[in-house]
Amino acid sequence: MAPPMGNTKEIRRSSGSGLRRRTLLAGVAALGAAGAMGATSACSRVSTADTGDGGHLLEQLRAKGSVRLGLAGEQPYSYIGKDGKMTGSAPAIAERIFKRLGVPNVQPFATEFGSLITGLNSLQFDVVAAGMYINPERCEQVIFADPEYQMLDAFIVPKGNPKKLHSYKDIAKAGARMATGVGYAEIDYAKEAGVEHITTLPDQLAGLLAVEQGRIDVFVGTAVTVRNVVRETETTKAEATEEVTPYVDGKPVIDVGGFAFRSPETHLRDAFNRELHKMKKSGELLDVMRPFGFTKDQMTTITAKEKCKP
Repeated sequence: MAPPMGNTKEIRRSSGSGLRRRTLLAGVAALGAAGAMGATSACSRVSTADTGDGGHLLEQLRAKGSVRLGLAGEQPYSYIGKDGKMTGSAPAIAERIFKRLGVPNVQPFATEFGSLITGLNSLQFDVVAAGMYINPERCEQVIFADPEYQMLDAFIVPKGNPKKLHSYKDIAKAGARMATGVGYAEIDYAKEAGVEHITTLPDQLAGLLAVEQGRIDVFVGTAVTVRNVVRETETTKAEATEEVTPYVDGKPVIDVGGFAFRSPETHLRDAFNRELHKMKKSGELLDVMRPFGFTKDQMTTITAKEKCKP
């Protein structure tokens, strides 16, 4: 049985100098390797029992001294860098909070975004640390901490935005070929607007390359993700649009993302929430997230309970 990846003492921060294509591609390769490594490490799983009393995972993690974080390889939320270490806003937050909860070490478990909830509930890792959007469907499968950020969308389009795509409705009217990530909320937003040509790609880098090569007309993702990949690759063939507001039933949607936990583990979720709220109140949360492209505009007071309502 292969051992899990080594404990990460410090989450690697985003560099102001920007990542080049080689760095991003290396990160994608490292993600796959880390996922394969984690998949063979069932011996480090921590069990969960629905005892009806809030669960005992926090105590077990303290005794073990480490927590496994489910990552999805999406910048800037959580991903494996070219050096094989995890980075991103969510792991950086997790590192601080779990240390304060008496769990000094955090370990990455890389998987595809669409497999995060399944992996969490099958005990492959202990917490989803991927900036996952909170919505009623997901709330039926897991429990969420209160969100650490709010977010609108943005598009990657060819330089000059020849099809003038500034909204989901624009994509539909133009009959444009759209792509986004597997399991992303943007799929439903596009369908709501009448978009017919929708495909999925592994990540935002694959989306950027597909736009540059003319295989799709637009890649849709969260605003920070889109801006970061366009800036860091220094592409001359594509650009990021301004922020785009999605609509559902004619009403604007502002998405929020947070950490997900297995449903019985309310003690762990509540303890995590208490530390998260302290970070929000002091301004520490923004300080941690700013190096990854977040601004004050992405800070939020919305609660998970609000977003879990049908």
